[in-house]
Amino acid sequence: METLLQFAPMQSSVDEGFWHRLSSLKLNKLGIDDSPIHIFGFYAPCSHSQVSNHLTVLAESLPSELSEASLIPEPSRGNRNRCSVPGILYNTNTVESFHALDKHNLLKKEAAKIWDDILTGRAVEDCSVLSRFLVISFADLKKWTFNYWFAFPALMLDPPAKVVNLKPASQWFSVAEAELLSAACNEWRSSKSTADVPFFLVTIDPNSRATVRLLKDWEDCQRTAHKILFGFYDPCHLPNNPGWPLRNFLALISARWNLNSVQFFCYRENRGFADMRLSLVGEALITVPQGWKDTVPNAVGWELNKGRKAPRCISLAQSMDPTRLAISAADLNLKLMRWRALPSLNLNALSSTKCLLLGAGTLGCQVARMLMAWGVRKITLVDNGRVAMSNPLRQSLYTLDDCLNGGEFKATAAAENLKRIFPAVEAEGIVMAIPMPGHPVHSQEQDSVLDDCRRLHDLIDAHDSVFLLTDTRESRWLPTLLCANTNKITITAALGFDSFLVMRHGAGPLSHAHNFSAETANSSSADMPVNDANGKHRLGCYFCNDVVAPTDSTSNRTLDQQCTVTRPGLAPIASALAVELLIGVLHHPQGIFAEGDINNSVTGATEQPLGILPHQIRGSLSQFSQMTLIGYSSSSCTACSHTVVSEYRNQGIEFILEAINHPTYLEDLTGLTELMKSATALSLDWDKDMDEEEDDDCVEI
Repeated sequence: METLLQFAPMQSSVDEGFWHRLSSLKLNKLGIDDSPIHIFGFYAPCSHSQVSNHLTVLAESLPSELSEASLIPEPSRGNRNRCSVPGILYNTNTVESFHALDKHNLLKKEAAKIWDDILTGRAVEDCSVLSRFLVISFADLKKWTFNYWFAFPALMLDPPAKVVNLKPASQWFSVAEAELLSAACNEWRSSKSTADVPFFLVTIDPNSRATVRLLKDWEDCQRTAHKILFGFYDPCHLPNNPGWPLRNFLALISARWNLNSVQFFCYRENRGFADMRLSLVGEALITVPQGWKDTVPNAVGWELNKGRKAPRCISLAQSMDPTRLAISAADLNLKLMRWRALPSLNLNALSSTKCLLLGAGTLGCQVARMLMAWGVRKITLVDNGRVAMSNPLRQSLYTLDDCLNGGEFKATAAAENLKRIFPAVEAEGIVMAIPMPGHPVHSQEQDSVLDDCRRLHDLIDAHDSVFLLTDTRESRWLPTLLCANTNKITITAALGFDSFLVMRHGAGPLSHAHNFSAETANSSSADMPVNDANGKHRLGCYFCNDVVAPTDSTSNRTLDQQCTVTRPGLAPIASALAVELLIGVLHHPQGIFAEGDINNSVTGATEQPLGILPHQIRGSLSQFSQMTLIGYSSSSCTACSHTVVSEYRNQGIEFILEAINHPTYLEDLTGLTELMKSATALSLDWDKDMDEEEDDDCVEI
């Protein structure tokens, strides 16, 4: 039964990269030049019974900025999933020009090219020109919106073609013919020279042997073949309609070979192989008036938008803003980690963690950059120094410009340069000094120091983790105390000339309970609890191994003692390890309460996804060695012991002033003074015993 042959329209798909490339071309090369641009699109045979394939344009569909826009880009050949099709792009300078384009004439112009290719024989030599397409667009680069409209010109046969006996190929061919044709198609699709040739001939000899051949072999096929079918890659999945490319193919067959009856083969695939159940075969009946080749047939082909003849509009404001693009690019490595290497990586936890960096020198600069690489987006730097001429070589966030006119403040310069590196980072620089024990405060300076104490307290309270990256031991005391009081994740990095220490502080002494009896409060420091919330011995802080309170380490020092003289490679190593420690804590199920691991203490069965989580890492560049250690908290620690933290909670700022102005106050409070007296007395007793033993051995001469 004859019925009107109806075709499934071609559909378009635009990759975001196409608009990126077009924007770049427009801004950097084309300017106001609105000349037509030669492009390429790609499509492939239908590969799913429920979904049609679209004609897709990609970034590579456009010429690069290095080539002339008037030149036709050369698509890659031999890709079975990307049959290239030539197209033309008209990109206007204004939205008014876009809407004013003469769409009828533009379509007619492209149809004339197809018709000329048919009559001259070019379409037989390069059959991809049968699927020429047209795009008109307007790119609003202020709002990052794009208006566009695709057209797939199709020559209209008058009267329209009719179809007879359209059915699945598996029902048209015998079993033997279907099997041999599937094998021939798979071979055709596997060959690099023919995989992306979308129109072809299928011949079947009397022995059911099938062969797939190029269109230019038509005359040879007529002489030798028993059956001849005209095949094409059909992007459509519909069971009762062939795809759009058949329209111009029928025009070619009728105009070049004067056939009135055409058996066509709609080639479709399943999982990359020929599928005779999805593929269709039918017979088209063509009737054309005499002399119809003398004029270009009418054409149709503008793509519908939700059933209407209207252009489409897409907004890429979120993804094409440079900051958004920077975020996408910066997070790419982290997101790829989650594919296989580290599925448990918590990007939300990293991006929401607020990090406070005390010190914006060599360590602070490196730590800030490492944090950004791990996806941390909220960074505050504290420092009161200025950028000196000697800094930029070792401190990676500064340049010569930051040194001029007396030097910018390090904290603010570092924050601004972080934003230049990555505009999405929320970086803030705070210029302030950290009050230190051993540096007495004069009465006229007391209010300023108290303000600094309160400000530091508020900063630590507002952040999730704190890095101690200052140059002196005493500058780390107050932050350590405040972090122990608020139970903040605290990471210390300290440098020698060729050695370094990186450690995480244990949980605060009051983290396991909120109320203490008067008896506990009045106990000696040796009796105070040193266990954490899990009932295990707390890990120590930076000061837990000291037997003296921190004091002034900057006065009466030579130049090499005043500066942090270290091997240049030391700071990047220590900084990287410090950040890795933080990432490990954030991903450990016990967080700040996690026990300390050493190199061989964790088996593969219990190891965390990021590996072991050490307490201390000590390294030596002179030996090119590194080791992990565990140091437990001390009940006599001058910074994190129960005694000190409780006293701070009771007295507040007055306690800090006492510690700053009186060098022995912390030692007296924690029992270190008594400990030193006991040690001295023991040493004297030992010396006395040794003297008596020596006297007994004397011989008078």
